[in-house]
Amino acid sequence: MSIKLKRHIEAITPITNTEFDYVMEHFTRKKLKKHQFLVQSGSSVQNDYFVLSGLLKAYYTNDEGKEHILQFAMEDWWVTDYQAYFKRIKATTDIDCLEDCEVLCLSLQNRDKLCADLQKIEHFFRVKSNLGYIALQRRILSLLDRDAKGRYEELKTLYPSLLQRVPKTILAAYLGVSRETLSRLS
Repeated sequence: MSIKLKRHIEAITPITNTEFDYVMEHFTRKKLKKHQFLVQSGSSVQNDYFVLSGLLKAYYTNDEGKEHILQFAMEDWWVTDYQAYFKRIKATTDIDCLEDCEVLCLSLQNRDKLCADLQKIEHFFRVKSNLGYIALQRRILSLLDRDAKGRYEELKTLYPSLLQRVPKTILAAYLGVSRETLSRLS
C-alpha cells in the first residue's frame, strides 16, 4: 500500500482503507534509474504516473534540436504526456529521470474505471486537473510577462527544493536563460 498516494488523495477528499485498497488494485509500480526514459517522443503513452520518489523532467525538442523544458515532477506530483495519454496519439514530449525514480502507473482504462466506480476519485482527478491548469497558466504568464530575474525568483519561491536537486544547466533551460545568466541571478 502506498501511504504517499493515500495522503495525496486525502488532501482533497477523504477515502476509507477499503476504498484505497480498491484504488491501489488499479495501479502498477515501476522503478527507473537516473537518465532512463519514462516517456519517449513518438511512442505510445499508456499511463499517467504518480511520483513516489525521485525527480523527472518533461521536455519537448524542436526541429532545430533545442530542448524546451515543460515541467519537472518530484514526489507527490503527476506526470505524463497528457495529450498522448488522453487522445491516444504518439507522444510529442520526452520524460526522463534526473534521479532514480519510483512511480505508480495508472492506465487510462483503469482511471476511467476508478472514476466511474468511485465518485470521490473522479472528484480528486477533477481537482488535480484544475490545479494543473492553474500551474500551466502561471508558467505561461511567467514566461510571457517576467524577466529572467522574475522567473528565477518565482521558481525559488514556489519550488525551493528544485534549486538543490536540478543541475544549473537544466534550471537555466527551464527558465529560458543561459547558464551564465542563471549564475548571475543566483
